[in-house]
Amino acid sequence: MNKGSLPPIGVISMTYCRPFTAAHFPLFARMKAAGMDFCELLVPEEGEVDPAEAGAAARDAGLFLVLAARVNVERDLASDEEAARKAGIAYLRRCVDVAKACGARIVGGPLYGTPLVFAGRPPRPFDDAAREMRIARVVDGLKEAAPYAADHGVALAVEPLNRFETDFCNTARQGCDLVARVDHAGVKLMLDTFHMNMEEDDLPLAIRHAAPHLVHFQANENHRGFLGTGHLDWGAISRTLVEIGYAGPITLEPFRRTDHRLSVPLAQWKPPSIDEDIDLRRSGDLLRGALHAAGRR
Repeated sequence: MNKGSLPPIGVISMTYCRPFTAAHFPLFARMKAAGMDFCELLVPEEGEVDPAEAGAAARDAGLFLVLAARVNVERDLASDEEAARKAGIAYLRRCVDVAKACGARIVGGPLYGTPLVFAGRPPRPFDDAAREMRIARVVDGLKEAAPYAADHGVALAVEPLNRFETDFCNTARQGCDLVARVDHAGVKLMLDTFHMNMEEDDLPLAIRHAAPHLVHFQANENHRGFLGTGHLDWGAISRTLVEIGYAGPITLEPFRRTDHRLSVPLAQWKPPSIDEDIDLRRSGDLLRGALHAAGRR
């Protein structure tokens, strides 16, 4: 990153709503007014929204788009079911088609599959032979999808998730291992500080380790609240991003709500009950301030 320049900062669409449809295009203007440079849009399922129209609406509001993929047990590269593996590869190709249509250059997420909590299934032990076979299935699937992505100018960015959301890739080191095994320009790495807070010994060290592969970053508090309301050290994180020269997009993903009633699941997405645009703006301001200060050192 050049001194004086800052990475673009954006917000994920489900901070406002889910699913995101054409009726929600006016939200792009609100995101821009809250200081955002881009929107990270969940890859729309068939019939949710026209990708080309979404891209045009975002550009009209002064934003660009990044895409977040949604995997499930029916499209899972790691599955021992051939139909699920083929569906996983087809889904990645569809994600690339959506990205091309809406003008996005990055499709991020747990592209390897193996969802746990949100798919309603617990982890299970694998012996070494079964573990290596599962790794091989994921690597083969990503290798098959990677050239298609690269040919269309799109990077598939694999995201390590915490142990409660996947049992395949939990740390930056594991993410780097996966990217190295695929060894193709079409597959890169993204990091999310919410997951890193649970799984990494040292967040700045993990970011440095990931630097050669890192194309996308999600800046989230330990509880997924707005920046500054948790305990993460944004000064240290920002200094590391500046030191490695990171210039890619940084997404804010605040969708943990201030509902402290018993038996309201924190992992379950909930729509906002109040206008949070000022909180979003201040989160962006906090991060830009930390990045700016780090760049002046």
